[in-house]
Amino acid sequence: MKISGFTFLRNASKLYYPVKESLLSLLPLVDELVIAVGDNDPDDTIYEIIRSIGSPKIKTIDTVWDVEQYPSGTEYAHQTDLAKAACTGDWLFYLQGDEVVHEKDYDAIRKACEQHYADPEVEGLLFRYLHFFGDYQHYFRDHTWYPYEIRIVRNDPEIHAYRDAQSFRRIPDFDGKSYHAKEGTSKLQVAKVDADVFHYGWVRPPKDMVRKRKSFDTHTKSDEYVKTTYQKFQEAFDYGRLDRARVFKGTHPAVMEAKIQEHDWSDQLRFSGPTAIGRPIMKHEKPKYRFINAFERIFLGGRRVGGFKNYKIVRS
Repeated sequence: MKISGFTFLRNASKLYYPVKESLLSLLPLVDELVIAVGDNDPDDTIYEIIRSIGSPKIKTIDTVWDVEQYPSGTEYAHQTDLAKAACTGDWLFYLQGDEVVHEKDYDAIRKACEQHYADPEVEGLLFRYLHFFGDYQHYFRDHTWYPYEIRIVRNDPEIHAYRDAQSFRRIPDFDGKSYHAKEGTSKLQVAKVDADVFHYGWVRPPKDMVRKRKSFDTHTKSDEYVKTTYQKFQEAFDYGRLDRARVFKGTHPAVMEAKIQEHDWSDQLRFSGPTAIGRPIMKHEKPKYRFINAFERIFLGGRRVGGFKNYKIVRS
């Protein structure tokens, strides 16, 4: 059994992605690590970061982004597919540049790959998610944040990244562009893994968070939306009231230690006052979803009702 890792990166260092930490967390679990590296801006240092790791397992592919041909976030899926297609393993382990796995879960991940390798009914493996927000002490795992997602899939050419590459889907006779299509596609059958993905996509210095959000929205939204929305933003991102997030009491992956030490924006975080300052209210901040989150946490023990669920669980 061979395991390949794969990901895509573009302007990852200048947008404060924990990309080195993500790659280092994946390397002990894989036999090869394929990275689709996009046409970065001149001031991005992703290749220097990759070279500094110095692993013979790493294989890079140079790519060019085309958001006109792949609009509404589908360029993320396209880039993911380019990396996936270059993998040679039996299982393919996907992490985005702001996702990290914890060394405490390595044995459980290996065990799940071995356990389900000979079971063709299992097409992918499902991970729990911790969405850190604002800093490394607060996170969300509520109604508006996906609690699980597929991160290991079989090396099957009919399996493709889906929508903006949050997930995967079986797409026979894929036309190479229709990443949002549902007709003629099917959800993957998956088994749960007793392991977490630490998602740090919302942990950045406030100025970098504005730049990252604008970059993402430029790839996923209309020009008019970006123009209108970012007229409302201040120079530094307001994370809102962190007293409404959960407090993290566990340990972070060891590879994150140096990154966590860089955290120097505590004085720009809030625990009281208005819901949001200088930006549109986010989905998890809206009264409707705050009520739903409280109901699920108090009366359902955290079990979520509804929400995006692009998989079918066949093994626990």
